[in-house]
Amino acid sequence: MIGVQGEVGELGDAFSAKARRGRPTMLPERRKVRQNVMINPDVAERLEDLGNKSAFVNDALRKALG
Repeated sequence: MIGVQGEVGELGDAFSAKARRGRPTMLPERRKVRQNVMINPDVAERLEDLGNKSAFVNDALRKALG
């Protein structure tokens, strides 16, 4: 779609016929699983300062579980 000079080509009818909205579905083994846990207020307060809480918790649990 992007030419050698960096120009973007027109999207024609063929593209529009195959285009789908949204993100493609993930394979079941790659999907995340929702888990609800209760944590102490002081821990929750510290987590609020983080940008990506899920990534932090995933890394911490991996280290703790080996």
